[in-house]
Amino acid sequence: MHLEEGRVIKAYNSFFYVQTETELVSCKLRGKFKKTRKSQGVVPGDKVLIGRLPDGTGVVEEQLPRESLLRRPAVANVTQVILTFAAAQPDLHPLLLNRFLVLAEWSGLKNILICVNKTDLYSGDSAAFLQLYEQAGYRVLRVSAKENLGIDEMRQALAGETTVFAGPSGVGKSSLLNAIDASLSLATGQVSDKIKRGRHTTRVAELLPYEQGFIVDTPGFSAMELGEIPLDELAGFFPEFRPYLGQCRFAPCSHTHEPDCGIKAAWEAGEISQERYEAYQTIYKEIQEAQQLKRKKEYK
Repeated sequence: MHLEEGRVIKAYNSFFYVQTETELVSCKLRGKFKKTRKSQGVVPGDKVLIGRLPDGTGVVEEQLPRESLLRRPAVANVTQVILTFAAAQPDLHPLLLNRFLVLAEWSGLKNILICVNKTDLYSGDSAAFLQLYEQAGYRVLRVSAKENLGIDEMRQALAGETTVFAGPSGVGKSSLLNAIDASLSLATGQVSDKIKRGRHTTRVAELLPYEQGFIVDTPGFSAMELGEIPLDELAGFFPEFRPYLGQCRFAPCSHTHEPDCGIKAAWEAGEISQERYEAYQTIYKEIQEAQQLKRKKEYK
């Protein structure tokens, strides 16, 4: 059988829509690809080989190796994530931003950008907004969809990449997509009409073609489940902590209360910001409590 290569654009109701060089093909999976506890199965973004059936539909015969996997919701071969927040209305909550950053780092994504929308509503100096995250190593895009500020820079950042937009509701993601390319916002609206569910309840992730790449619409990304992160790996998901790893008297070190800790010393010396160090401590505690709760349930 002749096999065609394609990319899963979305998965819905056990159908997988695969974009080949020529068309979008509705496919079913071979039984060997079914999702198990150890495997995510085939997910949007996966590159696959399909065989055609006489009626024009297809069967996914082979799953090609992945370069990356975003875990919540599962999307494969993502090259970057743009965490989208508002400068005002709603105000940005630093802990929520930090949780998103940790989730993106844990997923192994190469490019992690922070986009601040609604800069026209910000009363302070928008150029300095989130500067400490730039110092931590993240690129910050400051834009206003309403005033069309920074949109060209955003378009350049998206070209040729497979980008996930993520962030809380109300930050103007739809307006942003509209400002970048009106057909993107139209496409996200069509998805929700087709499946008859609200944008914030659906778990369907869809890849929308854009400038030799894709923009991934993932309304479910805000499910901030961090409990599966190994506690001893958490510090490595804060880029500015990495130079100080291994400089602690104790190993393992939680970097929260131990004496002679390299990360605590860097924080005390002002090399690591108060906001980021406090976020690390809070997230560490959240993961610890989630894992203790899970162990209790398993023990029962």
